[in-house]
Amino acid sequence: MWPSNWRERLPAILAGDWDMVIIGGGITGAGILFEAASRGLRALLVEQRDFAWGTSSRSSKLVHGGLRYMKEGKLLLTRASVRERESLLREASGLVEPQSFAFAEYRGRKPRRWSLSLGLALYDWMAGQRTRHHYTAEEFLLLAPHIARAGLQGGQCYGDAKTDDARLVLRVLQEALAAGGVAVNYLAATQVLRVDGKAVGVELQDAIGGARYAAKAKVVVNATGAWADGLRQNAGTGPRLRPLRGSHLLLPAWRLPVAQAVSLMHPRDGRPVFAFPWEGVTLVGTTDVDHRAGLDAEAAITPDEVAYLMQALTFQFPELDLGLDDVIATFAGVRPVIDSGEPDPSKESRDHAVWLEQGLLTVTGGKLTTFRLIAQDALAHCAALLPGLRGRTPASPSFRQPPALPVGAVLTAAQAQRLLGRYGMYAAELLAAAQGGELQTIAGSETLWAELRWAARAEAVLHLEDLLLRRTRLGLQLRGGGTELLPRIRALCQPELGWDDKRWLAEETAYLDLWLRHYSLPPRATIPDWHTRDTRPVLQ
Repeated sequence: MWPSNWRERLPAILAGDWDMVIIGGGITGAGILFEAASRGLRALLVEQRDFAWGTSSRSSKLVHGGLRYMKEGKLLLTRASVRERESLLREASGLVEPQSFAFAEYRGRKPRRWSLSLGLALYDWMAGQRTRHHYTAEEFLLLAPHIARAGLQGGQCYGDAKTDDARLVLRVLQEALAAGGVAVNYLAATQVLRVDGKAVGVELQDAIGGARYAAKAKVVVNATGAWADGLRQNAGTGPRLRPLRGSHLLLPAWRLPVAQAVSLMHPRDGRPVFAFPWEGVTLVGTTDVDHRAGLDAEAAITPDEVAYLMQALTFQFPELDLGLDDVIATFAGVRPVIDSGEPDPSKESRDHAVWLEQGLLTVTGGKLTTFRLIAQDALAHCAALLPGLRGRTPASPSFRQPPALPVGAVLTAAQAQRLLGRYGMYAAELLAAAQGGELQTIAGSETLWAELRWAARAEAVLHLEDLLLRRTRLGLQLRGGGTELLPRIRALCQPELGWDDKRWLAEETAYLDLWLRHYSLPPRATIPDWHTRDTRPVLQ
């Protein structure tokens, strides 16, 4: 997607005027770039760090309708999300995958069976299907054998979906580039250029070489998510966002074996918490708290959040005796939520907002699931400023369907579908680039060694963290961020990246330091003892 010498060609790539410059390389920016390019616009996306560096690589990995939003009366948001989920399951199979959720019913614990059944019936109706099913206690234990048994009365299952969020961003960018868009990571928008107060372009600085550029545009889009207020306030407007942090734990699949996603209401505050199988590990989440730290540094899980999630696991899976030694890695993301003044962070709206202020179009808020609807709304808001904008049928697919891969002794059908979902039209090239033994799966993950080679060769990897935390997710799936595999990763990727030994060692040191500070557990002595917390369930 990005040729090996693409960074040297930045002056030529950035030359000329643009119809639209999009600031922010997460799922919202990627979606807007695709919509703009597919409608005939000359569109540029710039990201000051790496693609998906912020919230879009640190979400809960769920493509869902937001079952809990129905309780808050947000039926339109739920309906739109459910329909988008179904579209993504069809168009991006292998990247967006079905995930069954199991919700146990306990005596004296909420939600009651009748209220959950009603909510699930409406949820299914919105999707035009039926996935829900009720089970007796004995049947439910076959689905989730390690859950607490005291007071168990049965349970219900329903369907949703999951994804690799960072790979979803890359796949959308792939489609955008194929449609004529341009995307550049590690290129910061340092200033919005204005004439008579109106945005007419952006000043850019290359974070790698330091070179400066100016990009003129008819429309400047602020798609920086939780960071959006920074650009808005440069235009003299007040803050509108409430950054909320969601933190997660990752455990080995053998230590917390769940075939279904197991949902529960946390005993402390009644918030939903889940554990589900993801990319060869078990993901546990999420918290929902105000993020009071600065946004310049990466978010990290706090000791209290670790105790909160471990308390939920101990409460729901008491016989497994899970402890801190079982945690492989952690991650935390900051959600761009519109501030309404609601005291409870979990009750803030997850809908998106679009503001056109002095020529700067800010698009923020919303959910991973509805990124295409958000992008279409953004284009609608600035259509009057773009006379060359072509129409596009909202139902048009965003993902081209690549030819099937050969299935046999080398690839299983599941592996082939996974590669097609993540790499689309480039899946066949990835296979062709693989060398001996590189179509084997890396233990503890679902990643093939060949994916590392392809990412290093063609996916704009500029730092080792890009490769291990976003192009692949090995930094989340392997203990120590994959320290033990670094020699083989180096042998495979260093020649593709063109780094000398000094550069590789510097990247390795920086990556491991980053992992220890932001993707591992906080110091053990700072984590409260969750066993002493009150675990009496919140009642209806």
